[in-house]
Amino acid sequence: MHDSEADTCRKEVLPKLNNAGWTDDLIMEQRTFTDGKIVVVGRKAKRKKAKRCDYLLRYSQNFPIAIVEAKSKYKNASDGLQQAKEYAQMLKLKFAYATNGQDIIEFDFINGKERMISKYPSPNELWSRLNTVEPVKEEIRGIFLKPFYPILHKEIRYYQQLAINAAVKAILEGKEQTLLTLATGTGKTTVAFQIIYKLWNNRWNLKNEYRRPKILFLADRSVLVTDPHAKDFAIFGDARCLVPEEGLSLAREIYFSTYQSLAENGSRMGAFRNLPKDFFDLIVVDECHRGSASDDSNWRTILNYFNPAVKLGLTATPLRDDNVDTYKYFGNPLYEYSLKQGIDDGFLAPYIVHRVITDIDATGFEPEAGQLDDYGRPIPGGTYSTNDFERILSILPRTKTVAKHLFNFMQNNGRADKTIVFCVDQEHADQFRQEISNLNRDLVQQYPDYAVRIVSEEGETGKEYLSRFMDIDENVPVIVTTSKLLSTGVDIPTCKNIVIFRMVNSMTEFKQIIGRGTRVREDKGKLFFTILDYTGSATRQFADPDFDGMPPRITEEEMDDNGDVIDVIEWQPEYPEDEQDTEHPEFKNADGGIELQEQEPVRRKLYLSSGVTVSIAVETVQIRDANGKLRTVQFNQYAKEQITTLFTSINDFRTKWNDLTGRKKILSELENRGVSVEQLMEVSKQKECDLFDLICFVAYDLKPITRKQRADLLKKNKPDFFSNYSWKAREVLDMIIEKYIDFGLSQIRPDIVLAPPISQIGNSKDIANEFGGIEEFIKAIENLQILLYVEAA
Repeated sequence: MHDSEADTCRKEVLPKLNNAGWTDDLIMEQRTFTDGKIVVVGRKAKRKKAKRCDYLLRYSQNFPIAIVEAKSKYKNASDGLQQAKEYAQMLKLKFAYATNGQDIIEFDFINGKERMISKYPSPNELWSRLNTVEPVKEEIRGIFLKPFYPILHKEIRYYQQLAINAAVKAILEGKEQTLLTLATGTGKTTVAFQIIYKLWNNRWNLKNEYRRPKILFLADRSVLVTDPHAKDFAIFGDARCLVPEEGLSLAREIYFSTYQSLAENGSRMGAFRNLPKDFFDLIVVDECHRGSASDDSNWRTILNYFNPAVKLGLTATPLRDDNVDTYKYFGNPLYEYSLKQGIDDGFLAPYIVHRVITDIDATGFEPEAGQLDDYGRPIPGGTYSTNDFERILSILPRTKTVAKHLFNFMQNNGRADKTIVFCVDQEHADQFRQEISNLNRDLVQQYPDYAVRIVSEEGETGKEYLSRFMDIDENVPVIVTTSKLLSTGVDIPTCKNIVIFRMVNSMTEFKQIIGRGTRVREDKGKLFFTILDYTGSATRQFADPDFDGMPPRITEEEMDDNGDVIDVIEWQPEYPEDEQDTEHPEFKNADGGIELQEQEPVRRKLYLSSGVTVSIAVETVQIRDANGKLRTVQFNQYAKEQITTLFTSINDFRTKWNDLTGRKKILSELENRGVSVEQLMEVSKQKECDLFDLICFVAYDLKPITRKQRADLLKKNKPDFFSNYSWKAREVLDMIIEKYIDFGLSQIRPDIVLAPPISQIGNSKDIANEFGGIEEFIKAIENLQILLYVEAA
């Protein structure tokens, strides 16, 4: 009997690591470092296996340095090398090892050399080799290698560890401005906390004095400072200070403030000028892409005033045309973790994008000569497009049509799914709230706050709505309408639908908007989210495959005036160059509130509440495929590609299908590639078809037959199979076949005898005895599963 991998690890690998000086506290065995990619199959989701290495070797508690992959003794050591190298690259490690217990292969990423070695290098040897290319100066090693703060039930993820170590090293080395780019939902606050804790706890400061550092945590919205102050940073106790409420006490060490609480305002001197210019050792700027680095910004004045301080910027958006100032000021990121990588690792939720086009958005609106609006004012001639709607011309039937479409969508997919609707302005948000609320009157009667508006005008009421909407245990509000309020700075883990009903011309803002849905809450059934785009913004702004990846499916639905689907067609999106957001408003709130000041047009909008017919013209559904690529074909075409990739010919497929174990693997692999046989039945309109025939029809263009026809062929061509059994056993087989005809192949299984009407014949033991015992009964069921397809040729 061969030793397993576990035997190899226990008997061979661990002793050799121990002999090389790797103590138990430096070895992490069977280390899982991703959550497993979430695959969307139809409107359901499943996780793939998480990535796990056999051994992760650490030089110190939070500084991994090498990876070891072990194979069984009877395999070659090289069998594990490719996986070891893949994992090492993900974890940014320079040393990868593969072993079968006897042989050890080392791959050194520093010099690109692969070699057979007789024993593992010691921790100090690897540290010395690493320092030839990534040196850590002797004077900073003490603090750099100190452990993170342990948080119960909140393990530091691998990319967070990389970001923390990169930032701490740069700060200790005296780098004046640093930047971390981490996609929304990946835990930037956790990263900031660990960086600050390590520096604070080890008494780092710019003057090398025996004291803890003075640190300013700066953001543009109150929720971005009040939330971390109250939660993540609570362990600092009285060492922390919330500036908007407590002022600038000189005795504190960690200060949380919005820009607005410190900045100059008209004739008022900025509060920051009450402090010495060298007061702070470190300034952490959260969401630093939001204007803080532009030369003429009031916020830049604060950063310049505290010039001696080290500045650490945190952002969720990579370098693009609309955030150049941020990268110019902070420099290139020390570490970047993208939305695409977060989705691939299973830490972030994948998404489906519905691109919905009304006919009036597709063709534009041209008023008739002399046409007046609701207030009797003439509507100037010309063509009004999506960018004009609700800014210059408000067309109520358009809002009604979109609200009805959203209502239909939620009826089909979940009326309790938390949904954010981004509208043009506060008035538009209220208009949409009213329409969607009226469509859901049955639920509104029971839950008056089912649909609410959250904008700055709502004041304390809006804050209460927002608090409940963010709470994962609160069921209402379900639908929230807003303009820009929820585009950033709020954590809504259970949000399942992001609705875009206004133009979003900034890729940076777009990334922030979709970031409201990227968090995963598996315990609450949140594994993916849907973006419903009624303006085309998502189509343009997803032209960023390196950072975002691509959604995996596109279909198009043509709608009638009631928002009902009448046809399914295809659509290939175009990706124009990024556009500058020329209408992005400035931050106006003096108190650092979480709402942007709305910019209303100088002249009042024109209004049309009737006399215009609007319908949904086309809907596009876009998903990410198994490789994270954009899919723009029909679902059955996509399924055909996946099936024929797995099985190059129908004979190859039939051979695998006739193996019962292989059959299960086929269905599992199709699900892993995003192909749901249930959805395939629905799309191809073959609900009465057997799974085998359905797949042959879609992939190999064979004429499908129904389950009833396949069952009749079995009885006709294989009468000997039935004649071998007693009349009572044949009656059981007939009942099983009837269940197969009605419900499909999943019904042909031994335990089906426990379900009526078969269970009425007798208990399972009596039924099995009719076949000659339990083993013969199981054999009969297996034969039935195979014989159904013998005549498939």
